[in-house]
This record gives sequence, structure tokens and C-alpha cells, in this order.
Amino acid sequence: MRAGALDGPPGHRPLAPPRRSFGSLAGQGMGRAAGSRVGMHDWRIPRLTHYAYCRYPVRVGLQSIGVAMIVSSTTGKGAVPGARADLGRWADRFEPMTFPVLAQTAAQLESLRLVEEDVDAHTLSEVLAEDPLMSLKVLAHVASLRAGREGGEPETLTGALVMLGIAPFFRDFTAQTSVEDRLAGDPDALAGFREVLRRSHRAARFAMAFAAHRMDHDAAVIHQAALLHDFAELLVWLYAPALALEIVRRQRLDPALRSASAQRAVLGVELSDLQHHLMVRWRLPALLATITNDHTQSASAQAANVRLAIRVSRHSAAGWDNPALPDDYAEIAQLLQLGPVHVQRLLLDIDSI
Repeated sequence: MRAGALDGPPGHRPLAPPRRSFGSLAGQGMGRAAGSRVGMHDWRIPRLTHYAYCRYPVRVGLQSIGVAMIVSSTTGKGAVPGARADLGRWADRFEPMTFPVLAQTAAQLESLRLVEEDVDAHTLSEVLAEDPLMSLKVLAHVASLRAGREGGEPETLTGALVMLGIAPFFRDFTAQTSVEDRLAGDPDALAGFREVLRRSHRAARFAMAFAAHRMDHDAAVIHQAALLHDFAELLVWLYAPALALEIVRRQRLDPALRSASAQRAVLGVELSDLQHHLMVRWRLPALLATITNDHTQSASAQAANVRLAIRVSRHSAAGWDNPALPDDYAEIAQLLQLGPVHVQRLLLDIDSI
């Protein structure tokens, strides 16, 4: 997708979120072949608290439509699809190598580029794994280079970097544009992006802790799966923030409205379907695609590990008093073979990291 800006309507002045500092979160560990080691740090991000919206007709591509909060591209090129777009039309507009990354990731990469000879795959993966979109870029890039080749596919970010090589990595990934720069003129969109990012990082922490408790040898893949689970939502905040804001607006007006229903109404697709479609198109690791697929009927402990981590992260996003949490505690207790009270304590401990 082109990086053409999606501006708000004339006279629209978004409300800026409160400024807070935030740091790094979960470093990616080594893959299954090399053991598992994941560092965990806190990521503090301001909550999305304010939205402004309006309704006026605009032109998307050659089709004039009237949908709340949809605005025209300033370039007139690479416009996002309208509300009835199908998976293919959405997918055609996303090219992983063009995705922006977190400003912190971009800065760290340039620092490592200066000492390239001292960098190894593990060091690099710990920097990149804090950034879901950068992780996605590397996995998709390595998969594209391996297209048509036989042999095992790398299942983790570290494995992908080992297969790619350090020198080719720095050659292929030059200076990166940042999410913060791209959304600098749209504070509501930046706040929305950060809220999803915060939720993804919390889910990754929960997933890693569950996997470690279960002594799962694929802990690194499970952590990665939870981190990337909502990457399609991140892309919508980046490339179609007006549509993302409209989804939030509808759900705030109707708390009973399910996310999937709101997405179908505004985007024409469910983000879970779009995400799985993109993972298959980009030839991402099969295990990763399987355990992040919300529609899978898999009863595997790994799929449950990711699903429950995502669920508890969503349900506790605004606090630990959500009425849906007791059901989450019961299922997590069954997965980890713990009592519900111990599960609650475990979750609070993980969330305090």
C-alpha cells in the first residue's frame, strides 16, 4: 500500500492523547533449534481516550461513497478500498517491505548498522521482536526469498535472521520510516495504533508465561504468534485511520456490537480473515499461521495458549473488573493445571513486569 496520507475532513481538529513515555517490551528469544530466551520489559502507552468524527461524502479511487470518517487520499493514488472491498482488494494494497516501523526500532537499527560486524542474529532479533511490523517484514522477506525452495522454513524471527544472514539483512533493510512520523499529523490514529500495540505486547507476555509454565518447546513461536495476532488492525490504523476510528465510534455507541460485525460493516471484511489471507499470501510459517487463525478448529494446547493470552489481554485492557474475566480464568486454569485463584495471581504478576 502506498503511504499516501489520509487526512481528516476540512476543519477537523483531532484531540491529542496525553503524552506519556514508553519503552521496550518483549525481546524475541532463540528458535526451537537453538533453545528459548526471551527478555521482558514494560511498555507503557497512553490509552485511546478521545475521538472526533464527522460524516461527509468523499471519493475513493473512482467511486464516490458516503461513509462516516472515510476520507480521500491527498495523492489520489493507492486509495484504500471502500466498505465493500473484498479480501483480495485489501491484500493487494499491503506490501510488507514498505511498512513503517516504530521510531525506536528504526533508531536502534541504525546504531547496530554502525557495528554490523559485532551483531549476531540473537542480538538483532531482540531488537526487532519488540516491533510487530518489523518482525512481520523480516519473516515475509525471508519467505519471499525462499519461494519454491525445499527444506524447513524458519519458524521464529531468530531463525529467519540466521537464514538471511546479518550482512544481507542490513543490505535489504535500509533506513526505515517510522510509524510516529507517518501518523504525526493524526494524534487520534497514533493513539489508536499504540493502544493495539499495548494490547499485543501484553498478550505476548501472557502467552510466553503460559508457554513457559507448560514447558512448551515452541515458546518463541507462541510469543511471536501473540505479538503478531492483531497486525491487520495495526495496518488499518496506519493506512486507513478514518475507518479504524469509525469502527471504534460504532462500538462505543453500541457496546454490544461485536468487533467482527463492525469490521464487516465498515471495511467489508473481518480483520481475522484478512490477516490469515495475508499470512498465507506472504508464506509465513505454517505453525504461526495456524495458531493465530481465529477460525481454526484446532484443539491444540498451543492454539489455546495464544487464544487465551489474546482474550485476557483484551478483557483486562481497561482493568481487571471485566465480567468476562472469570471465564478466562477458568479456561486458563484448565490449560495450566492451576486453580483459578492461582491463575489470577499469575496474571497480575505477569502484568506487573
